[in-house]
Amino acid sequence: MKLQQLRYLVEVAKQGLNVSEAAEKLHTSQPGISKQIRLLEDELGVQIFIRNGKRVVDVTAPGREILRISERMLMQAQNLKRIGEEFVNVDGGSLTIATTHTQARYALPKTIKAFLSRYPKVRLSIKQGSPTQISEMVVDGDADIAIATEGIDHYPELAMLDCYDWNRDIVVPQDHPLTGLTRPLALADVAAYPLITYDFAFTGRNKINSAFEAAGLTPNVVLTAIDTDVIKTYVSLGLGVGIIAAMAFEPERDLGLVAIDAGHLFEPSTTRIGVRRDAYLRGYAFDFISLFAPQLSRDVVQGALMCEIDDDE
Repeated sequence: MKLQQLRYLVEVAKQGLNVSEAAEKLHTSQPGISKQIRLLEDELGVQIFIRNGKRVVDVTAPGREILRISERMLMQAQNLKRIGEEFVNVDGGSLTIATTHTQARYALPKTIKAFLSRYPKVRLSIKQGSPTQISEMVVDGDADIAIATEGIDHYPELAMLDCYDWNRDIVVPQDHPLTGLTRPLALADVAAYPLITYDFAFTGRNKINSAFEAAGLTPNVVLTAIDTDVIKTYVSLGLGVGIIAAMAFEPERDLGLVAIDAGHLFEPSTTRIGVRRDAYLRGYAFDFISLFAPQLSRDVVQGALMCEIDDDE
């Protein structure tokens, strides 16, 4: 049994049982992958994949258990390498953060600047995607840390740590009627206009929907986007009223727009960090987390990881 065979096995499963795509992802040949998987099946004495001719069409019952153990073995092999790097290359290495656009654009810059100043030899990579995509990146080992508001709690493989609470602003052009209200803004005021806000999978959108539903209102959402800057651009064109994360409004840059506090209209959302609970984190990864959320010290993070493992056992 070879680790490479396990990598082939797991990648075929990740690519929806498409051996060709797995071969492309791993920069090898389709026949080579098929041969190694059959050798592994022969060694284990069980069939892992169900085939129809040359096509893989399903996973057998023992195959599902083999895949689960293979994923854990590959993660532990990666952990062994990280432990070695921890002592051989103390100040260098790599760290991959998977996050949403709003976090990358507005919440993370100060943290990244401080981290790179402290660890100039670490190769830092930022990957962006939806909450589901970034959570899966960490689950699959393609990223070390996920940072998002939604999604992380759907993956039991990830330990989840709360970072900070935030709420929303209503963004309108300077001459918009909502800027002239002499009373507190109400949801009905907002619902009276076309709305531009986040795609449903992003940035606490469910809290927005829930608030309107509880008030018996049906908002007219004319445009959704995954990028806060896109939302603000279309608001500035007069296409609707924007609902964005409060941290994403920058008065010095968002000229011609006005932000109205909407914290009283919506339940707060919580930005969270997700870490694969069986991963070995380098020391600088703990430092990155504490730079982003000071209350999450190394001891706190390790305690959460151990708690998750104990609960699973």
